[in-house]
Amino acid sequence: MKTIKVLLILVLVFSIAIPLLFSGQVFITPIAEKLTPGMENDDVMKVQQRLKNWGYYDGSITGSYDLKTFLAVRDFQRTYKLPANGIVEKDTLESMGLTTFAQSGAAMAASKVSDEQLLARAINGEARGEPYEGQVAVGAVILNRTRDSKFPKTIAGVIYQPGAFTAVSDGQINVAIDPKSTVVKAARDALNGWDPTNGCVYYWNPATATSKWIWSRKILKKIGKHNFGI
Repeated sequence: MKTIKVLLILVLVFSIAIPLLFSGQVFITPIAEKLTPGMENDDVMKVQQRLKNWGYYDGSITGSYDLKTFLAVRDFQRTYKLPANGIVEKDTLESMGLTTFAQSGAAMAASKVSDEQLLARAINGEARGEPYEGQVAVGAVILNRTRDSKFPKTIAGVIYQPGAFTAVSDGQINVAIDPKSTVVKAARDALNGWDPTNGCVYYWNPATATSKWIWSRKILKKIGKHNFGI
């Protein structure tokens, strides 16, 4: 009887969630509402993996909320001006994109502008001073991330991932781009399959990069002022 009740609840949840997911309005990730030092579970592993992807955590993905995880969480919280208590609660989960059920900035953006326009805005903010090939390359990196399991599966999800692009943090992503602009053409070329990077999922300017972690990436190509790597 207990098993039947659980199955009925799951059916109800998915019947509500699936239409919303496909509409791009919400995302769901099963995770506890609060994670604290001393815990050991799969949810901690998800947090560790996100922190490791973003360069805050350099330990093993163990699922154990140890001191190294605590310090990494605290550093992340400081970056996003959250209470730096080292405890993963609602605001920290939302900033990491690990909320149980939440309206996402990516979903809101996707509902307002086309993928081409959103991609063009990101390219404009990140590479408008670069040669045309470099602009297409930045667009290609964003698209390559949508196909990589370490990143969100949509263009909006990748672009709005916390801390991923300065075009989001400085507000440039909200500025509409003229359809005749070269960055719109670059976005279109990237969407049509041109990838000057040959599959790269990272890029950075070696003259301004401050993250030590980014230099652990393998450089495959240099276009303009940017290194492109995996």
